[in-house]
Amino acid sequence: MANMRNGITWTKRIGSPASCPPPAHSPVATTTLLLSIPPKSKPGISLIPLSGAQVPPQRGFPQLSGSQPRMEGEADVVVGSCAKPCGPLEDYRIPDYILKSDAQKVLVDHAPPCPVIVFINSRSGGQLGSSLIKTYRELLNEAQVFDVSEEAPDKVLHRLYANLERLKMEGDILAVQIWRTLRLIVAGGDGTASWLLGVVSDLKLAHPPPVATVPLGTGNNLPFSFGWGKKNPSTDKEAVESFLGLVKHAKEIKIDSWHIILRMRVPKEGPCDPIAPLELPHSLHAFHRVSSSDSLNMEGYHTFRGGFWNYFSMGMDAEVSYAFHSERKRNPEKFKNQLTNQGTYAKLGLKQGWFCASLSQPSSRNLAQLAKVKIMKRAGSQWEELHIHHSIRSIVCLNLPSFSGGLNPWGTPGTRRVADREFTAPFVDDGLIEVVGFRDAWHGLVLLAPNGHGTRLAQAHRIRFEFHKGAAEHTFMRVDGEPWKQPLPKDDDTVVVEISHLGQVTMLANEPCRSKSVNDPSSPSPAHDSHSDDKDNAEDEDEWEDGRRKFGAADTFKLPDEIDIAHLKG
Repeated sequence: MANMRNGITWTKRIGSPASCPPPAHSPVATTTLLLSIPPKSKPGISLIPLSGAQVPPQRGFPQLSGSQPRMEGEADVVVGSCAKPCGPLEDYRIPDYILKSDAQKVLVDHAPPCPVIVFINSRSGGQLGSSLIKTYRELLNEAQVFDVSEEAPDKVLHRLYANLERLKMEGDILAVQIWRTLRLIVAGGDGTASWLLGVVSDLKLAHPPPVATVPLGTGNNLPFSFGWGKKNPSTDKEAVESFLGLVKHAKEIKIDSWHIILRMRVPKEGPCDPIAPLELPHSLHAFHRVSSSDSLNMEGYHTFRGGFWNYFSMGMDAEVSYAFHSERKRNPEKFKNQLTNQGTYAKLGLKQGWFCASLSQPSSRNLAQLAKVKIMKRAGSQWEELHIHHSIRSIVCLNLPSFSGGLNPWGTPGTRRVADREFTAPFVDDGLIEVVGFRDAWHGLVLLAPNGHGTRLAQAHRIRFEFHKGAAEHTFMRVDGEPWKQPLPKDDDTVVVEISHLGQVTMLANEPCRSKSVNDPSSPSPAHDSHSDDKDNAEDEDEWEDGRRKFGAADTFKLPDEIDIAHLKG
């Protein structure tokens, strides 16, 4: 039975509704937030604070305990209705008034132990993205599930945290609890996940929400690195409920954030923006240059800034990725499932010459002729030039142990190599990035073999690429799965890309988790292989070339039947 007083719907609880059996809570949710409110008090929320919650005193709202006697006329209150199934799913639902500043407040009898906000890219995974949105909205509050193609994550989170801050100032304990325990879920490709991580970083919260990733792209390196798999998920209710349960019990792990600055001289003639805005990935902030008041701005230069969490790559692999994304944009109907996408990716690799030496403009594929590379090995150390062998056509700056669909280009250096090159065990939160080179796709296939790896070039705290006028008008770059075509200098100008460590974000990890934390006792240091006969030096390149030719000519090598390479020649 309910009536309205002082703008609040008062519900007399005469027992639990038959359609809403009490949820079975986990140990962290056993504290009941039962409230009794005097009818003549001001409208608002008054919940018994959980242990450690700091709540400003409120006039007219006595601090109650579950054993205190009721005052005459007081009413117990519960969450409004059971329009959706109650039970364990209540652990994840967030009331409307928390999500929308104009929604009517409701009074609740417990705080959800694992409130979630869900971001899904409906354009990812063929039709899976749209199906996943529908399922999540059926199970949760529709207002806590967002399609990033319709509403950008930055607008959603700014609005949510502004509302939470307002409610906290009003003494709303539920807002305090949701702020503290909120978890984010993002379903999409690596680019979508990185977009959200960038938004969370920009909020600059003292306790930012941890993020769980759903593999809904082609590579799915971020989900795979943290135990969420790399295959596109099922979209039925049972699968989604199971995933929510994993999110609830997932452990938090910090990972390094890497800041990337792209700087080029203002062209003497031509358009203001040297890059078409839509060709820049989400992680290069909002497709805009930094403002003239930004400390990163340099007079006479255009400066773009952004971040990445998995990898930055440059060269042939990024060129193939760019061709794939361009083709998908032109013909989205041809990219409906993960297996087909991966097959198309391989075909484009053949067409771009990634599996064989370029027949035209070979120097444009040679990164050593395009850029001078400098590294700073540790914070505060001096810049030093990094030698890049003439055969290297792709460079990957790797933060996580997953690239190109779950492969680990860094591998496990042998004990001798660690001592000779001053390498340390790779962790995702050690402030170092691993720099790996590839000669071609055959080299990449070595990753499939035991102890396979790319050419280990360096571990660095900062890295800088300086492009001068050279043999090519452009090159291709990629951050966390998002490629773009980068113009190079035509005269005496310089294009600079600089990568540096900038803080950390918090991920949610499921088991088994490939990523290792230097601060997590349960993440042992990756063991070095004392028997590994790995080779990284430039002197080894010629030996590799001989091996590559033999491998490509082997009787056992066979291209898939559906690939016709006749039209790829020349």
